Amino acid sequence: MTEEFNESMINDIKEGDKVTGEVRSIEDKQVIVDVNGGKFSGIIPISQLSTHHIDSPNDAVKVGDEIGAYVTKIELDEENETGTYILSKRQLETEKSYEFLQQQLDNNETIEAKVTEVVKGGLVVDVGQRGFVPASLISTDFIEDFSDFEGQVLKLKVEELDSENNRVILSRKAVEEVANAQKKDELLQSLNEGDVIEGKVARLTNFGAFIDIGGVDGLVHVSELAHEHVKSPEDVVTIGDAVKVKVKSVDKDSERISLSIKDTLPSPFESIQGQFNEGDVIEGKVARLANFGAFVEIKPGVQGLVHISEISHQHIGTPGEVLTPGDDVSVKILGIDIENERISLSIKATLPNEDVAESDDATTKAYLSSNDEEEDNPTLGDVFGDKLKDFKF
Repeated sequence: MTEEFNESMINDIKEGDKVTGEVRSIEDKQVIVDVNGGKFSGIIPISQLSTHHIDSPNDAVKVGDEIGAYVTKIELDEENETGTYILSKRQLETEKSYEFLQQQLDNNETIEAKVTEVVKGGLVVDVGQRGFVPASLISTDFIEDFSDFEGQVLKLKVEELDSENNRVILSRKAVEEVANAQKKDELLQSLNEGDVIEGKVARLTNFGAFIDIGGVDGLVHVSELAHEHVKSPEDVVTIGDAVKVKVKSVDKDSERISLSIKDTLPSPFESIQGQFNEGDVIEGKVARLANFGAFVEIKPGVQGLVHISEISHQHIGTPGEVLTPGDDVSVKILGIDIENERISLSIKATLPNEDVAESDDATTKAYLSSNDEEEDNPTLGDVFGDKLKDFKF
């Protein structure tokens, strides 16, 4: 009789079967279920009601709910010829969750999940089961405090699934990377030479500063940081500074952007208007030497040219025979062209010499009227004009 009872009672529903039923009653630590097509009632222990921790069965179900579950065990009471199905709603939820997450992983899809807990190593999220976002996968930016994420609904990508070890790893960083790449492409397409835009100093090197202009970094070369000579970028800008920059060039294929801070600043030459006049004798410092003369700084960012013929009353072969960068010198202003930012200076005009005539006006005019933007490398023709034909070596 016992064998016949066992066989008749369990032939319809077996361990491992998926069943459905209606919640009949809720107790402190379990739920009673009327199993559809079953000969016994079902019991779901509180630990098997949800993939998440709950304090009461009422947190997961209510009386009258239609639910699904797996049969994990069948307990038979042979003496009374009855039995009970032990069920797991959690197991079914976990299975469905893995199926869904695997589909998202295969299709590289983005999902949304709520942060249920902030822990030391990252974020715990609800994806139908317990999912984890490690600290290294939370953002493309460094984030020191994760507490603000608690309760937020995040967009995530599935990074890793391991059902055997109950491991679900997700990434918010991967979603940000896709968005940043799209934003970067849109920005590159919209940038044009001459645009003036806002940015933030991202990092510094010995040759310049990289500026974040909205997901893309552009380089401000050290020579483009200020009108005056800059030895080190740290002397002018600091990481995190908000700056205004002008786009000098854009290479969209290589994603290289050249920027200038200097071009957004007022020219130092504008400030000297009315301060210096032709004929003034002022003090300056030799900034650099060229084979055709010496550049003298008369104000931070403002340099004038002392042509080699205006350095000394005596003939010299090179400016270096008389001058050294850093020398303090007196100079006379021979001419000023504010529009083209050119100043012609003379050292010898400040020195007494009864046998020497006035300074060479033709040389001054040639320099002031030159349109060569490369001041460090003007040709002798640019400087002397027709006077070259009479110059004797």
